[in-house]
Amino acid sequence: MKLKQVPVELINSMSKNTLMELLDIKCTELGDDYLKATMPVDNRTHQPMGLLHGGASAVLIESIGSMGSTLLLDIEKEVPVGLEINANHMGGIKSGRVEGIGKIIHCGKRTHVWQVDIRDLSTDKLLCSGRLTVMIVPR
Repeated sequence: MKLKQVPVELINSMSKNTLMELLDIKCTELGDDYLKATMPVDNRTHQPMGLLHGGASAVLIESIGSMGSTLLLDIEKEVPVGLEINANHMGGIKSGRVEGIGKIIHCGKRTHVWQVDIRDLSTDKLLCSGRLTVMIVPR
């Protein structure tokens, strides 16, 4: 199943007045089976030691998977909701911007599964790898 191809500006406009807007998460690219989004590493996304907070990485993972699942559904009839998320952290970053690349790895009638890798945009170093399971519920 292919993602609906819409302008990334439309996807980003749906983030108004949400956590995604607060954290400056921006969709940057949309493919047939993947979605890319970026997030800053700054005071909004730091943990007390000045590194990217693992919870901020989880927010990016869930945001990418939810955006992607929305593009697979008729949202007049169904909505995606996060069911389970995990994140394995492999590295740290203190400043800059990270990019999450999410790929749909299962597209069922009732669940979608997304694999999301988060990398440092300046070095391409893998920082976090996560998986999101999305439940599809009737509207």
